[in-house]
Amino acid sequence: MNWISNVVPPKIRSFLRRETPENLWVKCPDSGELVFHKDLEHNLHVVPGSGFHMRMPVKQRLDSLFDDAHYESLATPDVPQDPLKFRDVKRYTDRLKEYRTKTGDPDAVRLAAGRMEGVDVVVAIQNFDFLGGSLGMAAGEAIITGMIAAIDRHVPFIIFTASGGARMQEGMFSLMQMPRTTLLVQRLRAAKLPYIVVLTNPTTGGVTASYAMLGDVHIAEPGAVIGFAGARVIEQTIRERLPAGFQRAEYLQEHGMVDMVVHRKDMKATLARLCSLFMHKHLENAAVSAQADAA
Repeated sequence: MNWISNVVPPKIRSFLRRETPENLWVKCPDSGELVFHKDLEHNLHVVPGSGFHMRMPVKQRLDSLFDDAHYESLATPDVPQDPLKFRDVKRYTDRLKEYRTKTGDPDAVRLAAGRMEGVDVVVAIQNFDFLGGSLGMAAGEAIITGMIAAIDRHVPFIIFTASGGARMQEGMFSLMQMPRTTLLVQRLRAAKLPYIVVLTNPTTGGVTASYAMLGDVHIAEPGAVIGFAGARVIEQTIRERLPAGFQRAEYLQEHGMVDMVVHRKDMKATLARLCSLFMHKHLENAAVSAQADAA
């Protein structure tokens, strides 16, 4: 307690006290470095000193990817809200309302379409801030809708994954999204369209067991945790110590599960280059096929 709270009347106190945002300074989990929040935002939520990639808000990620931060938000289908009438310490419907208010999104996946360095793409972003990015019916439908939109527009599909796995509140309905999204990946392949997966921290559980590991190219952000079961569970099961850096992006790249690890500042250019190469090759093949048919 101080003299302001003890002596000064409340109305005058409000003029004397300047409200300071709680997140004015952000501490790096890796180095302990304190970074001013505006500097962190300008650096794409990468800590300047350590290079640690913090979690990036969905809107800022979309703004950083699309040319002039201009993109079209794609609507996602409505699904049953609470198919199992699930309740733990609170009702599942109440949880959904809470996270929708917190994030401003209807569920854990947001879709957008636009140009990335002149290349038309459809992008899906999985939001870890919405129930841990868990895969439920709404998230599965959103991903499927994004893939169908990419097929209809004949453009590459890019997904940024971040998830703790399947959504337990939806039980088997959540697990069914794994084969459903896998079938749509096959449709993208049949249409000869690029499917690029960007693995961000963390990507685990049923998401890793389905669409997150089915891309034509797998890119990971530095230091991202990627795996199915947690490292502690694996250690307890096999009763052995795991190697240093196990399940980290760099370790997976060394062992062939990830094609490249790309810094966030280079992500847009890398994705645009890959999409351009894939689509150019596809157009060349289509032209050759058309010439062969004509002959």
